Amino acid sequence: MTFVITARCCNDASCVPVCPVNCIHPAPGEPGYLTTEMLFIDPESCIECSACVQVCPVDAIKAEEDLEGAETQYLDINAAFYARNPLESFGDPPVPARSDVDVRGLRVAVVGSGPAGSYAAAALLDRPGVEVDLYERLLTPYGLVRFGIAPDHQQTKKVVQAYPYNAMRGLRLRLGVEVGTQITHEELSRYYHGVIYAVGADSDRRLSIPGEDLAGSYSATDFVGWYNGHPARADLAVDLSECRRVVIVGNGNVALDLARVLAGDVDRLAATDIADHALQVLRDSAVEEVVVLGRRGAAQAAFTTPELLDLLELPGVEVVVDPQDLELDEHTAAQEASGTLDLTVARKLAVLREIADRPAGEASTGYRRIVLRFLASPTEVLGGDGVDKVEIVRNRLTVDPDGSVTAVPSGETEVLEAQLVLRSVGYRGQPIPGLPFDERRGTVPHEHGRVRAESGGDAGTYVTGWIKRGPTGVVGTNKHCASETVAALLEDWAAGALTPPSGSLDELDALLAERGVVPLGLPEWSRIDAAERNAGASAGRPRVKLVTTVDLVAAASAD
Repeated sequence: MTFVITARCCNDASCVPVCPVNCIHPAPGEPGYLTTEMLFIDPESCIECSACVQVCPVDAIKAEEDLEGAETQYLDINAAFYARNPLESFGDPPVPARSDVDVRGLRVAVVGSGPAGSYAAAALLDRPGVEVDLYERLLTPYGLVRFGIAPDHQQTKKVVQAYPYNAMRGLRLRLGVEVGTQITHEELSRYYHGVIYAVGADSDRRLSIPGEDLAGSYSATDFVGWYNGHPARADLAVDLSECRRVVIVGNGNVALDLARVLAGDVDRLAATDIADHALQVLRDSAVEEVVVLGRRGAAQAAFTTPELLDLLELPGVEVVVDPQDLELDEHTAAQEASGTLDLTVARKLAVLREIADRPAGEASTGYRRIVLRFLASPTEVLGGDGVDKVEIVRNRLTVDPDGSVTAVPSGETEVLEAQLVLRSVGYRGQPIPGLPFDERRGTVPHEHGRVRAESGGDAGTYVTGWIKRGPTGVVGTNKHCASETVAALLEDWAAGALTPPSGSLDELDALLAERGVVPLGLPEWSRIDAAERNAGASAGRPRVKLVTTVDLVAAASAD
C-alpha cells in the first residue's frame, strides 16, 4: 500500500521536507519542479507514515485504499512518473536554507494578499521579532484564492490554511489601501525597511481582432471575477438566457474552468461559494455547447491533465474531441515514436485519444457538450449589437530549428454561431508606479526577487509571484517563489543594506487618514469572514460572499 497525490495538488511542497524517506518529487530546486503539473509519491518507497497527509493544505494526499472513482487513476500516474524518473536520480533531499541572522526590529510591507503575498508574510513571520504589514486594495484578502480559483474547486481553496493570519504573530492586515494610488511607493518606503510587491497579473492579453469589444465578448479575467464575486466585476452584464453556444479562446486551465462553470450542473455549483448573482444567471442559462479553441496542437495544449480529467467527471456533459485534431507535428511524433516524449504530454495525449475514440453520445447523457478543438484561431468576432458569430481559421504547425512549434494560418476558415466569446489567452502584469517595468514580459525586472537600482529600483524593494516571474505555475509555486524573495531581503538586512524607517506606523496611519483611507484590519476581516460563513452554513454552502462595498463595510463593523 502507498499514499497517493491526486489532482488537488497545489505544488506548495509542504509534504517534501516531512517525508522521512525522500519519496516525494520533484521538490523545489529540482529539475522539473517549476513546470510540473503536480508532485508525485513513489509507491515503491512510501512507508505510509502519513506525515505528508498531515501537512498538505489542500487534502490532496490519500491512502491507496481510500481512492474513489476517477481518483484511482492517480495511483498509475504517480507510479508512471517514477518509471520515467527513478527515485535515486533525485539524490539527497534538499536542505532548506535558513538565515540565522537576528531579525528583531525588521519591519516589512507586503503589497498584495494573494498566495504570493501571504506566503511571503508567512516566511518572514516564521522568524521571531519581524513585523509585517500586509496591504490589499480590496476589502477582503487572499486574491487569487478568493477571486480566481473556480468555485467548484473548494479543496484547492483550503490552501489558505498554509498562512493562518490569526496565528501569525507580528502581522497587521491593512485592507482597502491601494498602494500606488492612495499612497505612493516612495511614501510607503519611508515607513519600512523593505517593501515586497506581490500584486499578481490582474489584466489580460488581447486577441487584437475585429469585433473583440462587442457586447458579449469578455476577458477571462472579467468573467472569472464576475462568477467569483469580485467587487469590480460584479456588474458585468452577463445574460445567458438566449445563449446556445459559447466560444472560449485559449485552452489553459482557466479556459477549462470557464467551460466547467458554463456547462456543469447548476445545482452542483449551488453548493459552492459562487457569487449569488452568477448563480442566478447560470440557472437561466440556455447554453448547449461550449467550444474551447487552442491555436496550436493537442501536444501543446496549456491545460493540465488533472484539469482535463475533471471535465470527464461532469455529470450530464459530453466532452468531444475530433480525432483529426490530434494529429501531431513531426517533432512531437518523432519523440513519441522513440519513447522520449515528455511524460506530461504523453499522458495528456492518451486522455485526449480516449475521448476522441468514444462513440458520439457514449460519454454521458450529453444534454450539454464541451468541444475541445485544436489548430484553430479566431480571426473576427461578428455581430451587430452583440456577438453573433466567430470566424475561425484552421492552423497548421511548423517546427523551428530549435524544436519549438509554431501555429501558422492555413487560409481555411469557417464561421461558428455563438452568443458569448471569452478570451483566455493569458494574464498580464501592470506597471507599478515608482518601479521599473518590462513591457514585453509584463513583469518587474529583478534578481532573485530583488529590484536592483540599475534597473530603476531602489534598495529595499522586492517582488514575488506573477509580477516577478509572469503568470506561470500554480498556487503552491508561489511558496518557493516567495521564499527566494524573502531570502534576498534577509541577506540585505544582514548586510546592513536596508534603510531604517524614517517615520512611525502611527504617522503612516495619520497620513492615510488625512486622505480618507481607514484600513480594515484582522478583526474586521474576521467579522466579514464569520458573516459569510454563517450565511453559508444556513444555505448548505461553505460561504455566501459579500460583494458590495456597503455590505462588506457593514459586516466589518457589526457587533
